Amino acid sequence: MKTHARRLSLSIAAAAIALGMGMLPACSGDDSSEELIGANEDLGSTSEGVAGTIAVGTTLKSTTDVNLRNGPGTTYSVLHVVPTGAKVTVEAADPKNGFYKIKHDGTVGWSSGKYYTTIAAGGGSTSDLSTAQQGAINRGKSVKGFSYWWGHGRWKADGPTSSTKGSCSGSCPSCSHSGSYGADCSGFVAKAWKVPSSNDDIAVDSHPYGTIHFVKDSSNWSTVSRSNVKPADALVYNSGGAGHIILFEKGDGWGSMYAYECKGCSAGCVYGLRTASSSYKAIRRAGW
Repeated sequence: MKTHARRLSLSIAAAAIALGMGMLPACSGDDSSEELIGANEDLGSTSEGVAGTIAVGTTLKSTTDVNLRNGPGTTYSVLHVVPTGAKVTVEAADPKNGFYKIKHDGTVGWSSGKYYTTIAAGGGSTSDLSTAQQGAINRGKSVKGFSYWWGHGRWKADGPTSSTKGSCSGSCPSCSHSGSYGADCSGFVAKAWKVPSSNDDIAVDSHPYGTIHFVKDSSNWSTVSRSNVKPADALVYNSGGAGHIILFEKGDGWGSMYAYECKGCSAGCVYGLRTASSSYKAIRRAGW
């Protein structure tokens, strides 16, 4: 399976410096309209939806009324409208022009992926989460907009303001941070997951693990198949002194996915669509 992620690696020497400073190996930045017939289909929409390759047979759920067409584009005839909350089945793995070939109520057609979410293989639906998983996603949402802070993990539940978001400059680990809030990738996921269990207050600075720990199974998490990642799982890699970890929200574990991550000094803590190279493994918190 092919992915197209691009990663920036810290050198082994930089990692050694960080260890010499008594810091856990944290993470490197990872570089990672038309007519409406009773339904939504505006390809310029900011709606998130699904993207990338999705396994045939995967069940999707519509997030709004959306047109089912006889071809992959808005110039094709409308067969009928898929109602909000309806379940459909993926008939072809790869989309065309953002449209997926699906089956709904016995009819096969094409529909815009922007208005569906996955509820089976290839990523779970965020509407079908346990309280613990939803809590992790909510903590992920609240970190968005805060600064990257190497070797730390602390932010505010109500999100950042101009005076609390903090700032990062330079190239980590030899970077400078100003402000009292922010996180690096592993500090963020540990807080989002509440691992260890005592690490349950996002307003208290803590950085118990680095990616070097997250790549190894433990009593708090274990490896799962990337083909079966669920919301609030994580994807992590660590190699040659470099590493990164992201909190998966939805999408295709081997293709395009939406994730929360503290990406690096220049990017900060963000949410968006990305891919992950084959170097990443999927892990799930114990009990989920």
